[in-house]
Amino acid sequence: MPFTQELNEELNLILKFPHKSLMQGLKIHHDADPSMVAAAQRLFSKGIVSQPDGGYLTNLGHDLAEHAKVIQTALTHG
Repeated sequence: MPFTQELNEELNLILKFPHKSLMQGLKIHHDADPSMVAAAQRLFSKGIVSQPDGGYLTNLGHDLAEHAKVIQTALTHG
């Protein structure tokens, strides 16, 4: 099954989180693109980020970000 547009938006948002430090996060402002606001809320409901407007990646979020980065690197440098 291919990635849906919503999953693609969620993956792209996960990749925007700083990956060098566990102490850095993202704040998605209410006037951001509606698809990004919705993606942040979905990630929060799935336990991947700490707040509905971004916040920090949870432990699950960090694991997913690592895997997403590997996939991104493999597909863009292949």
